[in-house]
Amino acid sequence: MEIEAGELLKHIQTPADLKRLGQAELVKLCDELRQYIIDTVSVHGGHFAASLGVVELTVALHYVLNTPYDQLVWDVGHQAYGHKILTGRREVFHTNRVLGGISGFPKRSESEYDTFGVGHSSTSISAALGMAVASHYKGETDRQHVAVIGDGAMTAGMAFEALNHAGIEKSNLLVILNDNCMSIDPNVGALKEYLTSITTSRSWNRFRDDIAHVLAKISEIGPDALGIAKKIEKSIKGTLLKNSNLFESLNFRYFGPVDGHDVKRLVNTLDDLRGIPGPKLLHCITVKGKGYALAEKDQTTWHAPGLFDKITGEIKKSKTDKPVAPKYQDVFGHTLVELAEMNNKIMGITPAMPSGSSMNIMMKAMPNRAFDVGIAEQHAVTFSAGLATQGMVPFCNIYSSFMQRAYDQVIHDVAIQNLQVVFCLDRAGIAGADGPTHHGAYDLAYMRCIPNLTVSAPMNEEELRNLMYTAQQEGVGPFVIRYPRGQGVMPDWKRPLKPIPVGKGRKICDGEELAILSIGHIGNEAIKACITLNEEGIFPAHYDLRFVKPLDEPLLHEVFGKFKKIITVEDGCIQGGMGSAVLEFMADKGYQASVVRLGIPDEIVEHGEQQELWALCGYDSATIVHTARKMAVSRKTDSLAG
Repeated sequence: MEIEAGELLKHIQTPADLKRLGQAELVKLCDELRQYIIDTVSVHGGHFAASLGVVELTVALHYVLNTPYDQLVWDVGHQAYGHKILTGRREVFHTNRVLGGISGFPKRSESEYDTFGVGHSSTSISAALGMAVASHYKGETDRQHVAVIGDGAMTAGMAFEALNHAGIEKSNLLVILNDNCMSIDPNVGALKEYLTSITTSRSWNRFRDDIAHVLAKISEIGPDALGIAKKIEKSIKGTLLKNSNLFESLNFRYFGPVDGHDVKRLVNTLDDLRGIPGPKLLHCITVKGKGYALAEKDQTTWHAPGLFDKITGEIKKSKTDKPVAPKYQDVFGHTLVELAEMNNKIMGITPAMPSGSSMNIMMKAMPNRAFDVGIAEQHAVTFSAGLATQGMVPFCNIYSSFMQRAYDQVIHDVAIQNLQVVFCLDRAGIAGADGPTHHGAYDLAYMRCIPNLTVSAPMNEEELRNLMYTAQQEGVGPFVIRYPRGQGVMPDWKRPLKPIPVGKGRKICDGEELAILSIGHIGNEAIKACITLNEEGIFPAHYDLRFVKPLDEPLLHEVFGKFKKIITVEDGCIQGGMGSAVLEFMADKGYQASVVRLGIPDEIVEHGEQQELWALCGYDSATIVHTARKMAVSRKTDSLAG
């Protein structure tokens, strides 16, 4: 479906076209840009509310800056839809997040206007500072460097590490704090309270109206006058606003708060800030979902609602008469509450993903035992370790790709001390349309090499429940459970809890021709493949390993003692994953067999639907069937030759 652009927007192919407009026309352009995002996302899907909230800021930045020479870095790139539309990608915007289409996040290989690839949060200030220091070194004194970071992303330690460094570099860096009190869920923590105190200070708000403009004019006189102005500014700020030195103590010049939806005011403010040297922070107040009433009212639901009717606001869901299996995240959320009712030592921790991980279920049922710690994965892990030292059993739920940010804490703070922390890795394996920044490709490989850890993956909802039940039992030690994004396979999932022996797999079916070893949800693709192969007269055995550490050695002895043709299947990287563990076992125990490993290849996998990417990577049911056929034919040929 072709989406028609507004009268002004249809003539904007690059920011150079934008600059031909007068300031009076920018308000109309913002309305058209916002409507274009609504029209497109309602039909084609994608992230939604975040980009609506920065429409005016996006227009103002490209109007004032000389992009791409001036370098603009977006944090958590799902707020950059307007940026993409204004920088030559409007006509292909409908392909956003579709296999072969444009990325849902800024991507350097996609456009020169995308100065830094982003998908995880809190990287913008570090990246923009690196760019600014490089420009200074090269003598590019006129070049601007701007990082747009959300207030939720500012809670991550990396953002403060970058602010700390930037304050001593005196580089030409502008940090724009997009303050809407939201990540995906409402923001939490002391920083949120601090920013609220700024926005509600009437004295400060009266003063800040003119300060940026005055300082810009003073800077034109010369460095001596600017130095005096800085001292006056600091003194007045300290008088008018209690605790106003959070950013200024890091040597940032603080400006704001300003209305992030007043495009004319933003243009004038940004134009003034261009003339002020050194590190600066502009505090913008915005509304996530601005311009779409339902998104403004329920910002979490409308972060990424899927397809919807833009008139009625009805979110479209697939209709079926068959019972629907639940999402793995919801099985986790409900089971955690069930376990916590049985075991008063259990606590829940998530870094800013209560809705995405379904930790919000426990937060509602047991608010004193479940914690959203903000976008701070490292802190989440070590906070969990601290709880464990006092006899608690923390379930630390982090998306697989986000757990990569806390790898040292898993080793240093949990594994070395052998603390009973249960890591529940959501979105493990191919994550789908969010693409390479969100694929949980590496956890099996990077977790199984750590001593003291148990590393597991359920094939269905019942196994997830039972692994969670097993992990909270006394004396189990650090425990990893990884499961995928999306639905499971069991509509009737809520079955009695029972322990699973640690390191024990299971045989799904016996066979004659060859053996298929799978781990996790992708084993359901192996089941489909076995059904097809049986119809063709090929009868593979199928084993669900469940654990990649420790391996089920008796099961593997059975497999290698009986079969000389083996296929391993995993929704994870081939390098170092479950298939590699099986090959290591084969070599260590002196077995010989032909082993074909199926999984995510040693390359960056782009965005697309999960089933599409399983096929593209070569481990969906069709590929398993094809591989088994070839191996079965090879076996028959060997027999004839013998």
